[in-house]
Amino acid sequence: MTSADWIKATPIAHRGYHDLNKEIWENTLSAFSRAVEAGFAIECDLQYASDGVPVVFHDDDLERLCNLKGDVRGKTSSELSLLSIGGTKDKVPTLKQLLQHVNGRVPLVIELKGREGDDEGFAETVLEILADYQGKVALMSFDHWLLADLKAANCPYPVGLTAYGKEPEALALHENAMALGLDFISYFFADLPNPFISAQRQHGTPVITWTVRNEEARKITFEQADQMTFEGFDPRM
Repeated sequence: MTSADWIKATPIAHRGYHDLNKEIWENTLSAFSRAVEAGFAIECDLQYASDGVPVVFHDDDLERLCNLKGDVRGKTSSELSLLSIGGTKDKVPTLKQLLQHVNGRVPLVIELKGREGDDEGFAETVLEILADYQGKVALMSFDHWLLADLKAANCPYPVGLTAYGKEPEALALHENAMALGLDFISYFFADLPNPFISAQRQHGTPVITWTVRNEEARKITFEQADQMTFEGFDPRM
């Protein structure tokens, strides 16, 4: 187990500190700059480009963010680096560019977006790129096989489960994932409280929530968890 207690300390900007994709778009260097300036931790997403390079991008397809048809995994990182996000000057960054840009100034909470049967080498490549990074990093995923890959590769960073649900079947699956020796949990705020999260917190497992957009969600977070992943407002206000 690796301590993830630091993840409780600072509000976490969901996909960077964007402005709901008006001028500053999600998962861009501009959104990450804004988070650094405000002193917020950064949550972001990784996809695995066709040339085996992790890139910072949420969706499986390009339409919502780039106004193009196509699968993000069908493009190389070089091809993606030419695509405008939301018609802005920002392009799709690689993980390496994210690390160079943030340079340890704020913590990073990085979610690996898996695709079953198409993730060979994904976890290991992420760890290789992170190897010389000087800064706080945590890795997480919804996808149990990626969590298992990270643990099998002796990940030196906190590894967390991203999850949701209240039904017993869902909670049983989450319990199975925690048996991998995970270090923290990122949970959907509207599915709190539940017995799984209550038990994990009693064991001392840090819990953050996603995605907090209003005062009600913030209230639930700090009643049932330790820190929030937020968007659309300034949590300092």
